[in-house]
Amino acid sequence: MTQKLHVVSTPDAPQAIGPYSQGVATDGLVFISGQIPLDPATGEVVGPGFADQARRALDNLQAVVTAAGLERSQVIKVTVYLTDLARFGEFNEIYRTFFGDHRPARAVVGVAALPRAAQIEVEAVAVR
Repeated sequence: MTQKLHVVSTPDAPQAIGPYSQGVATDGLVFISGQIPLDPATGEVVGPGFADQARRALDNLQAVVTAAGLERSQVIKVTVYLTDLARFGEFNEIYRTFFGDHRPARAVVGVAALPRAAQIEVEAVAVR
């Protein structure tokens, strides 16, 4: 059986900075590419503060979720990449505010660097 893929794209999130799409939907799942804290209008990293970057990355994620016709509550898995794991607690507070009572599965991974010197990248999987 051939699966039908649908590319998810929106001007409300930054355009991909490489050869990939903002998201791909297939068979009841939507895979959202890693979102870094780029301002969709300028393509520049917001900040320099970590909190501003974290909120922007999550807002970009939300824009792709919305473009896929989904709600935040349909996100089932989130992977977060941080360049400084000392920011884990600060990020948890921002994340808690963003998702409210919804608790998708999650992993947080410490990395040496991210594109455009961002401090955070967030990717997700959502269910239709």
